[in-house]
Amino acid sequence: MRTLIPVAVTGLMVGQVQAADLAVRIEIPRLNVAEYHRPYVAVWVEGPDQKVAANLAVWYDVKLKNDEGTKWLKDLRQWWRRSGRELTMPADGISGATRPVGEHQIVFSDGKAPLGKLAEGKYELVVEAAREVGGRELLRIPFQWPPRAPEKGEVRGQHELGRVALETKP
Repeated sequence: MRTLIPVAVTGLMVGQVQAADLAVRIEIPRLNVAEYHRPYVAVWVEGPDQKVAANLAVWYDVKLKNDEGTKWLKDLRQWWRRSGRELTMPADGISGATRPVGEHQIVFSDGKAPLGKLAEGKYELVVEAAREVGGRELLRIPFQWPPRAPEKGEVRGQHELGRVALETKP
């Protein structure tokens, strides 16, 4: 004889809330120059009012004595004027060492530092690079947040940056 015992299952079928992701690929090109220095790079999200919504990454020479590397951060002019001068470096989760030639990927999730909780709207990913005894370059990729479907954007630099790609996923 089989007895059926009703069992209440609670919490097992609760849908998991997915956080949106933002992935950035930045190519540092190989330059054929006599004196090569790795570029300083700042990556941030800017709203339509051109105010910084989130600082995502700042790559600079962190190994110089007495924080001497921070002295040159102002060469990242747009970033410096918009938010850089207000930050204390090193900034946890944002700052790090300069990157070598090649492609570098950084991924951010909605609600987690440093991206945080962006309000719904139109934004631009901004990537700025400056190099000692070199030039300066600023690239922008527009995107919608939160993404309703996977989106991709790409721009190509001409001097200090190679390909910069943005991919958002709901």
